[in-house]
Amino acid sequence: MVKLSKAILPSHPYFLLFVSILSVSISSILIKLSDTPTSVAGMYRLLFSVIIMFAFVPWRLMVRTSLHMRIKDWGIVGGAGLLLGMHFLFWMESLVYTSVASSMVILSLQPLFVMIGSYYFFKEKTNWLSIVCLIGALVGTICIAWGDIGVSNKALVGDSLSLLGTLFVSAYFLVGQKVSGKIDANVYSIIVFFIGGIVMLIYSVINNSSLVKYDPSDWIYFLLLAIIPTIFGQYIFNRLLRSIGATSVSVGIIGEPILATMLAYFLLGETISVLQFIGGLVTLIGMGMYFWSKAFMRGRKVSNY
Repeated sequence: MVKLSKAILPSHPYFLLFVSILSVSISSILIKLSDTPTSVAGMYRLLFSVIIMFAFVPWRLMVRTSLHMRIKDWGIVGGAGLLLGMHFLFWMESLVYTSVASSMVILSLQPLFVMIGSYYFFKEKTNWLSIVCLIGALVGTICIAWGDIGVSNKALVGDSLSLLGTLFVSAYFLVGQKVSGKIDANVYSIIVFFIGGIVMLIYSVINNSSLVKYDPSDWIYFLLLAIIPTIFGQYIFNRLLRSIGATSVSVGIIGEPILATMLAYFLLGETISVLQFIGGLVTLIGMGMYFWSKAFMRGRKVSNY
């Protein structure tokens, strides 16, 4: 992963953000296409990612970083792994009860939670222009799923699970930002992916889910979940926390419903209404304005200096 990092890090962080958003957008499609228990899929998704990353991260870096971590650091990273595992557990399960668009629109609320958390924990202030742009992007995501959000008990269960998953991943990003300047992102990702995988393993065992009796196609599915949405998605998110912050990463993820809905249209046969199309445009405009406002305010600070 060190070699991979050297290859991609010189790229613009917002390009990497786009790559990671595209990668995690595929996650919901893969989950919909498989009938395997979501907890087992999530477990192998994270544990396979750890195995793959071990092939690229030098053991000396792992040992050196581990020795420099204090007990408090281990507690924070352990908590992040727990939050990540809980996020995957609830969010992946939500897709069993509701559609991709319905789950995505709730997941897109995470920038609000992250922005509030960043203000209270890191004293990060956001200008009104950025807030307005964020609200515009959120309105777009609501339009995307407006005609798809069900009112049945099954849909409400899915929506509730998605909301819980959103709260957990918001906290996960905030914790990651707190330690991003102290712990190497490669090592941090390996640790939190491993702990998250163990969380889902425990849940799978408690629910008597089979851990090995799956078809070859299912194992390919587990591997794809590890490579695409986890390594090229969650891992890049972890690296970007230090350079652009948790709030900007979360705002970028608002674009996930657009990509996920488009993929669901082509691969799952889910329809896209005119309202969803308009909502996608509004979301893209809101996101673009948000990142422009961030760059504008940063440029003003530099010029004033």
